[in-house]
Amino acid sequence: MAGLKYNGELPEKEIMQIYNETMEELFMEDEKVVYLDADLMGSLKTQELWKKYPGKVFNTGIQEANMVGVACGLYLAGFKPYIHTFAPFASRRVFDQIFISAAYAKKGIKVIGSDAGICATYNGGTHMCFEDIALYRSIPGACIVDVSDGTMFSYFLKGLKDYEGVVYFRTARRGVKDIYQYNEKFEVGKGKILTEGTDATIIASGIQVVQALEAAKLLKEEGISVRVADPVTVKPLDEELIIDSAKKTGLIVTSENHNVCGGLGDAVSSVTAEHYPVTVWKNGVKDIFGQVGNENYLREQYCLRSRDIADLVRKGLERK
Repeated sequence: MAGLKYNGELPEKEIMQIYNETMEELFMEDEKVVYLDADLMGSLKTQELWKKYPGKVFNTGIQEANMVGVACGLYLAGFKPYIHTFAPFASRRVFDQIFISAAYAKKGIKVIGSDAGICATYNGGTHMCFEDIALYRSIPGACIVDVSDGTMFSYFLKGLKDYEGVVYFRTARRGVKDIYQYNEKFEVGKGKILTEGTDATIIASGIQVVQALEAAKLLKEEGISVRVADPVTVKPLDEELIIDSAKKTGLIVTSENHNVCGGLGDAVSSVTAEHYPVTVWKNGVKDIFGQVGNENYLREQYCLRSRDIADLVRKGLERK
């Protein structure tokens, strides 16, 4: 089991601060690391990095597709590019460039899509990206990290520096509650079991991991024993963990800050359907668009609260 730190409190450092500190570490460690941004440095507070490392940090302007092309050119020149923009622009807007210029051409590009899903809050429906995982899942060889906390983000930013192929980091920008101990280690394609249980399994990714842990606490008070797992990477997926969970608990509930079409729930369902069929209930956005609102309001609108996950577990157990 993973080394848990979760205590329900917000961390001292926001995701954007962790990104800044980690990128500076990478700049110091490897002269080939570069960072490109599509005029959203203000959103990540990376202006100081731009001033401090003018030869390593580039603002390409509001030209996301061109940014991908520049990153691919830098990769061919021997550099290791990290690129950032909001999740909808890092996925659907640049899909063809990522697919052909980066993935098809086997270029090691690290893509950071920030404010994914309901994290877009007041930027509203146009910026509320519920389809990015589905898009990146369709790219052969792509790796998808739905960031659960700052420890995971920092670890993979450094650990995947030399990863061969496209890596998509799907993340919030601000306060994400700590889940893991600072020294936790992660592996592509290897999930984490956060709590053990025998009645059901909740597999949650990204910001929904905290909600899954809270749901497990609610259910424990009712005498329901729940295993909680974080897939760590949505692609490649830890099939062994999913099959083991299906065998041990006989019921799986997935939770994701994403459309239920093409996301984590569909990926998990594919594994169980092929290897060990059990009931899989999917908690996520029910194939509708985003809207304006704060995170609490959006959680209620899209049924992404811990109580919603717990309700699905109860319903699943009724059928079990």
